[in-house]
Amino acid sequence: MSEKFHPRRLLCEPVLLLVLVLGICGFGGPARAIETAAKHAILVDYDTGTVLMEKAADEPMAPASMSKLMTLYMVFERVRDGSLTPDSTMAVSEKAWRMGGSKMFVRVNTRVSVDDLLRGIVIQSGNDACVVVAEGLAGSEDAFADEMTARARDIGLTGSIFRNSTGWPDPEHVMTARDLAHLAGMIIREFPEQYALFSEKVFTYNKIRQGNRNPLLYRYKGADGLKTGHTEASGYGLTASAQVNGRRLILVVNGLKSVNKRAREAERLLDWGFREFGNYDLFRSGEEVTEAKIWLGQANTVPLVIEDDLTVTMARRARRQLKVVVSYEGPIAAPVRQGQKLGLVSIKAPNTPTIEVPLVAGSDVPRLGIVGRLGAALRYLAWGAANP
Repeated sequence: MSEKFHPRRLLCEPVLLLVLVLGICGFGGPARAIETAAKHAILVDYDTGTVLMEKAADEPMAPASMSKLMTLYMVFERVRDGSLTPDSTMAVSEKAWRMGGSKMFVRVNTRVSVDDLLRGIVIQSGNDACVVVAEGLAGSEDAFADEMTARARDIGLTGSIFRNSTGWPDPEHVMTARDLAHLAGMIIREFPEQYALFSEKVFTYNKIRQGNRNPLLYRYKGADGLKTGHTEASGYGLTASAQVNGRRLILVVNGLKSVNKRAREAERLLDWGFREFGNYDLFRSGEEVTEAKIWLGQANTVPLVIEDDLTVTMARRARRQLKVVVSYEGPIAAPVRQGQKLGLVSIKAPNTPTIEVPLVAGSDVPRLGIVGRLGAALRYLAWGAANP
C-alpha cells in the first residue's frame, strides 16, 4: 500500500533553466543496509521495481529447481494464447518416468493433463512433470531448453542459460538472482490466475499426497509464492513473494546451508524490507506539478503535468529528506502542444538513486497572431523580459 505524500510547491520567475524545489527537509538518515548469509540475494519492490538490497545479484549461479519458473512461464504463455488448455494432455515417456529427484510420480505410457502437470511442478517440484512438458512442447528436453534460453532473452533475462527443464545439475545451466526476481514479477503480473497455484499447499496425484516445498507459505503472513531449489552445487535457494498491507516484495536467495537457514533468512529479509521501506505516491497521472510561463502564447502559462502515476520506494527515514526538483527552460515559446515534453521532475533522497520523470504540457497553447506578437514585442521593449 502506498502512502500519499504532498510536496510543498514553490513558484518563482522563469529563467533560462528554472529549478523548483518541491519537498521537505528534516532529520534522520537512510535505513542501514542489511547483510545476508546467502551467497546470492536480491529484494525488489514489485510495484516500483526498486531494488532494496542485493548481493552478487548478477553473478551466474546454479538455480536448481528455481529454474522451473521458466518452464512454467513457457506453459503459462501457451495457455494464454490458447494452444494449450488446462484439460490438454501430454504423454509420459520412459525418460520422464525415470527422472530422479523430486517427482510427481507420473506413470509411463499414460497421459497427464496440463492442469495436473502445472500443480505437479509448482507444488511437488516434479522433475518428471517438467520432462513431460518439455517433450510435449518441443519434442525433446534439449530442444525445449534451447527454446527456454531464447525466450529468456526475449523477456530480458540476460544472465540465464538453460540446459534442461528441471534445474538438474549442469555446469552450463545458470541463472542470476536478478533474472529470477524479474521472472517472478512477470509471472505475477502476466498470469494472475495461474499464479494462484503457487499458494496451494497440497497436491495429490497417483494417490501420493505431497506438500508445497515453499516454507514461507506455512510461517510468513502474506507469502503466496514461488519456488524453492536445492542441489549440492547451488545450496538451498528460494524465489519468494509476499504481500503485506497491499505492498508486494519479491525475494531471491541462494547458497544457504540448510532448509532451516533458508526459511529463517527469507523471513528476516522480508521483515526488513517491509519495515524499513515504504511506497509513497507523489503525483497522479495528469496531476499538475507546476506551471511554466509562455512567451507569445494565447495563454500566459501552461500546466506541467505527470503522464503516469509516480510512486517511489524509499527508506522510511530517508523520506524525511526527500526533495522533488523540477527543471525546465523558460519562458517557453508558443505554440505548445498538449503532451509535449517540456521539463523534468527529479526525486532525490539520501542514499537513494535519483528518479527522473518527464513533465509534459497539460494543454495546448496556440501562438499569438501577428498583432498580438507585435504588441508583446513592444511591451518587452518597454518593460523588459519580466513582462512579455
